[in-house]
Amino acid sequence: MTLNKKEAALYTYEEAVAYIEEIPRFTKKHTLEHTRAFLKRLGNPAVDRKIIHVAGTNGKGSVCAYLQALLMAEGKRTGFFTSPHLVSVNERIRMDNVQIENDTFLKVFQMVLSVVREMEKDGIEHPSYFEFLFGMGMMAFAQTDVEYIILETGLGGRLDATNSIEHPALTLITSISLDHTDILGDTIEKIAAEKAGIIKEGIPVIFDGSNEKASQVILKTVLEKQAPCREISKNAFEIREVNRKYIAFSRVNAYDKDVIFHVPICGCYQVTNAMIALEAAEYLLEGEKIHINRWVDALASIHWAGRMEQVADHITIDGAHNPGAIEAFVESVKALKADEGEGPVILFSAVADKKYEQMIAYLCQNLNAKAYIVTQIEDTRGVPVQELKAIFEKYTSGKVLCEESLEEALSAAERERGQDGEIYCLGSLYLVGMIKKLLGGALHA
Repeated sequence: MTLNKKEAALYTYEEAVAYIEEIPRFTKKHTLEHTRAFLKRLGNPAVDRKIIHVAGTNGKGSVCAYLQALLMAEGKRTGFFTSPHLVSVNERIRMDNVQIENDTFLKVFQMVLSVVREMEKDGIEHPSYFEFLFGMGMMAFAQTDVEYIILETGLGGRLDATNSIEHPALTLITSISLDHTDILGDTIEKIAAEKAGIIKEGIPVIFDGSNEKASQVILKTVLEKQAPCREISKNAFEIREVNRKYIAFSRVNAYDKDVIFHVPICGCYQVTNAMIALEAAEYLLEGEKIHINRWVDALASIHWAGRMEQVADHITIDGAHNPGAIEAFVESVKALKADEGEGPVILFSAVADKKYEQMIAYLCQNLNAKAYIVTQIEDTRGVPVQELKAIFEKYTSGKVLCEESLEEALSAAERERGQDGEIYCLGSLYLVGMIKKLLGGALHA
């Protein structure tokens, strides 16, 4: 694409962000061969570091955040490439859990864009939005002394741009459920096969074994690739306490089985995510002295935006946006006993390419809610509020309200919750980002 803009070196940060946001309009996803050629032209940045590749339907970001914290607790420098972002695109590229600064973002943008222009001259297509940012992330990591790089897949695994990295140190697979079924397949087995596509010959794998169908696919791939593996089941830990501030748990059959870990996110599913990270950190640091007291402190101080995050008194936001995540959300609310009495108020929105009717049905059939409020998200794919309202009314006889404006929806939720009720906002990461912006939601580091 030819743009009537300044050369790369003359872009401002704001213009660089605007350019990246325009990429989906003029290019599409490419093959792994294309991404490898792109990285090669960039000089194969940071491929000599210890790379941990993470795939899964739900929990990828949390596992990455926990692992990053554990490595940092042992004094290791880390890079972290994640998606999506909630407020600023800079969130996607982090060094030692600090998102990339605007000046550095602009610098690596200019470097990557210059290479892309040369590619185009040679008849090679422009990288996609995600591929471009992935290239920027690897360039940013290469310019630091990070020892470990944590790569979170964007979509699927087998064909994801991050899977162009051929020799990771470790692969992690989190929980698997139905999502992006139009792309990844309409069964757990098909989706699991796509996620298992990140497994490499002889490279160790740690995975969430809570779904039997998914586990069978992963274990079959592990056998084919002769990859050592560790399956994390619910038998691997014991939950000691659940409250609104944290979940306390201990590990089973581990040398630190008497240690109580606290995860300051009240989603019960986070214990499995933390367990995967603990196992990963132990593998990566094998032979080194491990300071369990530091690990306890590291997990207890985690902040992962948009995951059962309390953003104001009585308001919790959760990025649950597929059936599996909704089930985990309901499990967490029940563990908190927040659905007892009159129950919470649920603020909900969704995008059209998600299984939103299935999500709504599960909420209505498994959660005692005082009221449901639907609102509109700021995206062309947003499901109209009247459609969402009609679906809720199909599955519940309770109160269902719709407000197109988020401010009005939150006001309605406050009125409906009464004196002591709780408000949970979920259904879309776009909604989470909108609420954080509305509430002055600069993300915690």
